[in-house]
Amino acid sequence: MAMEKKSRARWVLPGLGVLLIFLMLAAAGVGRYMVPFDKVVSILSSVIFNVEQHWTDVEQTVVLNIRMPRIILAILIGAGLSVSGVALQALFANPLVSSHVLGVSYGAGFGAAIGILLSENHLFIQGMAIVFGMVAIALTYSISKTGKGTQLYMLVLAGVIVGALFQALISLIQYVADPEEKLPSIVYWLMGSLGGTSLKDLRLGIPLIGVGILIIFAIRWHLNVLSLPEEEARSMGVNLKLLRGLIIIATTVITAVAVSLSGIIGFVGLVIPHFARMVVGHEHRVLVPVTILMGGIYLLLIDTIARSATAAEIPLSILTAIVGAPFFAVLLRRTGGGWHD
Repeated sequence: MAMEKKSRARWVLPGLGVLLIFLMLAAAGVGRYMVPFDKVVSILSSVIFNVEQHWTDVEQTVVLNIRMPRIILAILIGAGLSVSGVALQALFANPLVSSHVLGVSYGAGFGAAIGILLSENHLFIQGMAIVFGMVAIALTYSISKTGKGTQLYMLVLAGVIVGALFQALISLIQYVADPEEKLPSIVYWLMGSLGGTSLKDLRLGIPLIGVGILIIFAIRWHLNVLSLPEEEARSMGVNLKLLRGLIIIATTVITAVAVSLSGIIGFVGLVIPHFARMVVGHEHRVLVPVTILMGGIYLLLIDTIARSATAAEIPLSILTAIVGAPFFAVLLRRTGGGWHD
């Protein structure tokens, strides 16, 4: 079975790449205002090449200014949350871990809720989310420190404590918020949405989330070592402290920035790594890029459904839970929560 998955990986990566490109083009034409596929290709090609215009200005605006920034951000956030999940699962040697485990998501959510309460400035809201995401990881790390250093199980427990604290603070913000003006915005934002995505969001998301993804991609060769006993890993010349630090920093940045741009989106970092393992196995050299592509495809599909299925946009966290929870339940029944192929 392991050899079969290893050979399968040779065509999975290029296949996912082609599928992602096709879905990007298809999603750019789908919505309440439909744009034919050939026109989408021509509009996007006109950015680079000299193409004779056979589309309307409205179609060009919809594709280039409204849908493409949202599509790119959906792919970026889906890829980032998914690869964060696979890195944290390797770090803690636990298949049930995701980016929520360190309390970052709820810390960033609390920051955004304060930002919405105090201001309507989008950049201020994003900045508050990132700041409190960093505060959450700092609290988690400080609580987890013991006389013997920072143990991984202490980090998990500290993350649960910090996450619960920030969840309570989010509830407090909702309780004191103006029920007519601020509360609906806070509740809707926390449920997750990419509505209103602009080029300004891409200028924030691409550098920060992109760097986090690249860090995990660069160290993917060493992620398998984390499952070995510490002495054996050190004997192989791996700096475990540096490796763990890079993973925590990269996943924290990815999660905080993703939450600042889209709200709290659950199940992506939990389900996609498992699905990728079912396809290509546990070798992180292949698993990480496959997870990145699958995560981008998954959230792109979810977001396209969210904005197209009904007249009113469906919050992303609702769809990811509806799809992710049953899938994860079936997966747990099949695998018993273990790591076996």
